[in-house]
Amino acid sequence: MKPWVHLGSAPVPGSPDELQLWQRDTEFSIRVRGTPYDLMNSRQHGSEEALADLALAGLEAAAPRVLIGGLGMGFTLAAALRTLPGAAQVMVAELVPEVVTWNHGPLGEVAGHPLRDPRVTVTVADVGEVMRAHPAGFDAILLDVDNGPEGMTRAANDALYGPRGLANARAALRPGGVLAVWSVEHVPRFTDALTRAGFTPQVHHPRARHGKGGKHTVWTGRKS
Repeated sequence: MKPWVHLGSAPVPGSPDELQLWQRDTEFSIRVRGTPYDLMNSRQHGSEEALADLALAGLEAAAPRVLIGGLGMGFTLAAALRTLPGAAQVMVAELVPEVVTWNHGPLGEVAGHPLRDPRVTVTVADVGEVMRAHPAGFDAILLDVDNGPEGMTRAANDALYGPRGLANARAALRPGGVLAVWSVEHVPRFTDALTRAGFTPQVHHPRARHGKGGKHTVWTGRKS
């Protein structure tokens, strides 16, 4: 078996953590320095694609505006672009600039180079700040940040999933808009938090790989 090769490192703003990009043959992994497991892996992206599919199913706007929080390896973005019409606009908010660079470089091919799509704009910023700057600005908001409501890489991400963060998300959605949240694990209290924040939540458990592998959690909640 070929060894893993370290391709790059990136500090996480506002955190002592560091992201590392690794490659083994055609497989890529993004990890947090000092941890033995993958934060993201290019062989396991079924649930990331499901995040987009579930969030955008039934979206009726002729020219929808979509916000994706967390670029990752680009699989959620690529899935969204396959679903959305040509008139759509997709904004990606990514906190770590090196992740954007990696997606323009060695990671681009694994998801089909979604950043080249003219419907896409990328802003290097905290997605919470982007939501606050765009009241009633989006038909759908997709969050895949810090492994979900019980994150591991950045304590400030709690602000996304607590009452204030969910209120910001609701305010950034147009009437009837959808918030979708990806999580590595099921957090039952978060379903209740979505209800209290004015969403009508549904809980889904897509597999990490298409049709197999462990299950992750995706919440979808329509603004009520």
